[in-house]
Amino acid sequence: MRFFTFLCLAVLAACSTERKVQKAFLRGEYQNVIEVLSTKKISDAGKANYLIAESYRLSNRIKQAEPFYAKAGGRSIDRDSVQFFYAQSLKANEKYDEARKQLDELIKRTANEALRNRAQLEYNGLAYLEKLRENPSYYRVKNLEALNSSYSEYNPVYLNNELYFTSSRGNGKIYAATGTPFTSIYKVASRGAIVDMATVSPLPGFINVQNVNNGCITFSPDGRIMVFARGNTGKRKDSDDVDLYISRFRNGVWTEPQIITGGVNTPDSWDSTPAFSPDGRMLYFASNRKGGFGGTDLYAAQMDSRGRFSRVRNLGPEINTPGNEMFPFMAEDGKLYFASDGHPGFGGLDLFVVKRSAGKTQVENLGEPMNSSGDDFGIFLFRPDRGFFTSNREGGKGDDDIYTFVNEDPNLKVVNYYLAGITYTPDKEGKLQLLTGTKVSLVDSEGDILQDYVTGNDGKFLFRVYENEDYTLIGEAEGYLTRRQPWSSKGKSVDPATLKELVTNITFDTIVVLDKIEINKIFVLENIYYDFNKYDINPAAARELDKLAQILTDNPEIKIELSSHTDSVDTEEYNMWLSQKRAESAVNYLIKKGISPDRMIARGYGESRPIARNTNPDGTDNPEGRARNRRTEFKILEVGVLPKPLEEEEFDEDKYFRKKDGQ
Repeated sequence: MRFFTFLCLAVLAACSTERKVQKAFLRGEYQNVIEVLSTKKISDAGKANYLIAESYRLSNRIKQAEPFYAKAGGRSIDRDSVQFFYAQSLKANEKYDEARKQLDELIKRTANEALRNRAQLEYNGLAYLEKLRENPSYYRVKNLEALNSSYSEYNPVYLNNELYFTSSRGNGKIYAATGTPFTSIYKVASRGAIVDMATVSPLPGFINVQNVNNGCITFSPDGRIMVFARGNTGKRKDSDDVDLYISRFRNGVWTEPQIITGGVNTPDSWDSTPAFSPDGRMLYFASNRKGGFGGTDLYAAQMDSRGRFSRVRNLGPEINTPGNEMFPFMAEDGKLYFASDGHPGFGGLDLFVVKRSAGKTQVENLGEPMNSSGDDFGIFLFRPDRGFFTSNREGGKGDDDIYTFVNEDPNLKVVNYYLAGITYTPDKEGKLQLLTGTKVSLVDSEGDILQDYVTGNDGKFLFRVYENEDYTLIGEAEGYLTRRQPWSSKGKSVDPATLKELVTNITFDTIVVLDKIEINKIFVLENIYYDFNKYDINPAAARELDKLAQILTDNPEIKIELSSHTDSVDTEEYNMWLSQKRAESAVNYLIKKGISPDRMIARGYGESRPIARNTNPDGTDNPEGRARNRRTEFKILEVGVLPKPLEEEEFDEDKYFRKKDGQ
């Protein structure tokens, strides 16, 4: 009887332990799960090993997960995902041959197509590493020992001779997910990689909230806007409680941080690792929101002159993978650096760079010694050939350490290309006048908007461009016809080998001219020609009419008369008939291009409205004048009022946080 009672108590205790472990795991208290299961046994050893392995992986410690994935299993445990993460843990421990074996078995066995594709990428990546090691490396790295401690130091950001970083030093309370103290943001006076440790101090309390993970900071180029991540309290129902906050430097002090709106933060998602572009117009960050390619993806949001964010976009499948992409950094030369465990790497997070040429992007692993079998992330270049990054590789002083690096490539030359322009509008005499408040967009050959700019009182705009690419500039202003014009950098690049300086800036000039929308204003369509005595649309005319179709698409509020004119050859009656047929053919062509027939009227004027003499004063033929008279025009007849777009729903902070808190 005593034995039966003891057995029942043991079973009840085991069941109670399992319930507590399951609840702790769902709450994201991974360190608690590891500690409990390391000291107390539960009935299902395979599941216990699985929970420990997953807890290590989900708290960014996949190296330690290896022996537990090797023994994980049991009912309701997905064998395929276990084998995949087991292979990743083997790779993180530099057991590449064993990892390759596990991936090969998984590829042949699994019926999960998505997992098989990801495993195939990992398998191919291991072969890529062998080739990568054959390439010479000019990087030299060094642990920033003066700054690092036995705690975690990561995400270095350099601004105005100060190095900002995130660390778990100085905090007593433990974050249950990792078993380490909560993090705060610090700064230290620094001359490049030389830090003055006597100046280390945390940022003020309104930035570093107690018992919350504060981290991953970035600044606008002028140092007057601060964006940082805050979250992971361990109290909220959902563990994905990291959001981005903004503070502005006004009257000598930083304002109270506010959560960023405009779609940068989304409920129930992890939004972190922010970084401004060198011109301060874009904010890059990582998020695990719905609709991505898997794990955390890189996103970009545009910031206007008033500091408001909008047009959040995913950076796409060339950069984002089914794995995790995070810690973006846009260098002065326009290259995007980031960390990923989805692209082929040495284990954990690796550092990558995106190179753009001829309209295409190529992702390259930075190789060793920048990357290791550990996590390598959080890169920041304070000069084109040197900077900081973070790693938890072997030989460091603590968890995550900050390292310095120098790129000693003798052929390193940075060439920055810019396109500078001015927006104008012609006055009644045709003289160009500055046009302010014009939105100018730079569009790539695929039709994607790369950058926007709103001109100020000087009418100027500036874009970064890349060599060997075709672009379109789109100018828009209220009361003016939207204008598109091509621009290309092809044939305009320089050979870096001919340059002596480390950094060379090259600026091209252009103008964008917008016409005011006025009733009865006439525009001549250049280069629209018809075959002699015919009115069908030939290829040359089609190309020009395509441009008009684009104008009508870009300016949906206008209704036009499309007119055709002839010279004085042949009879007036015939010329009137021919010009009407030509005008109708042009309108029908535009209808086929998707323009509503209600917006166009076809009119033939024959020879009745010449703009030049058909004959010279002495009665001889004037070929140039007749050519000018054989023209096609459009005239604005009406300007309608477009329906206003729906206003963006106001961000309700109280509602947002009630939802996040489970209220």
